[in-house]
Parts: sequence; C-alpha cells; structure tokens
Amino acid sequence: MTAAQEVVNRFYEAFARRDGDAMAACYADRVVFTDPVFPYLKGEEAKGMWRMLCGRSADLRVEFRLEDADSDTVIAHWDAYYTFTKTGRRVHNRITGRLWVSDGKIERHVDDFSFWRWSRQALGPVGLLLGWTPWLKAKIRREAQRGLTKFLDTK
Repeated sequence: MTAAQEVVNRFYEAFARRDGDAMAACYADRVVFTDPVFPYLKGEEAKGMWRMLCGRSADLRVEFRLEDADSDTVIAHWDAYYTFTKTGRRVHNRITGRLWVSDGKIERHVDDFSFWRWSRQALGPVGLLLGWTPWLKAKIRREAQRGLTKFLDTK
C-alpha cells in the first residue's frame, strides 16, 4: 500500500466509524473539497462538513474500497447508507472519490455521484420530477451550506 493509500484508507476507516475528528485529521489545513452538494469547501469548512455529517446521522453506514492509486492520487469508491433526516427516506448513495495526497495529508478531495439518483431517494417524488433541474440542485446546495454554516458557528 502506498503512503497516499494509507492516508485515504485511514480517512474512510474513520468515516465508517463516524469519527469526523479523525477524518479531519487526515486533511491538510488548506484542503479543498468538492461534490455535487458542496461545490467548494476549503480548510475548516471541509473538515467541519465531515464532523457535521458524522455527528448528525444516527444510522449512517459506510462501505469503501480503494480502486486505483499512484504516488499521490487515490481513487476510492464508497457507498453511504443512511436516513435523510428531512424526509425520513432511506438513501443508498454511490460515490467515487478522487483524493490527492501530499506530505501525508489529503490536499484535494473531489467526490462525484448522481445528484438525480440521490434526490430521487432522499426527496421521493419531488426528486424524481425535479432532481435533474439546476433549480433543485441550487436549492439543496443553499440549504446544505446554511446547515454547515450554522454547525460551524456553534463550534
């Protein structure tokens, strides 16, 4: 296992334990995170997002596997199973992550998943009908960012 794989493996093992602090410790201070819901988080915002997600989901289950790696980049596939708290609906989200590691820390992390597939599960009929629209994606992004800002303000 490469040094980059070891860091990424440690990150996802912490996620599987719902240990947001251990996940954040794998990130560089200047880390940049991107996914369909959080298009740009940097530093403490990115670290805080994992703390928030781990802390608020009572039934989160994460499974992962590292797929490909070179000296500084790792591709991981991970599945998240949880109940979306706003609707009470069960979600199985399939995500591909690309993580860049430098000096033993994750510096850049890009997660990709089907927003429409996620929204159909999390939001039901609304997600089925509108999950492909920029309007719904923007609405979810605003709500998620508000939730993260509120979480970070209480820390």
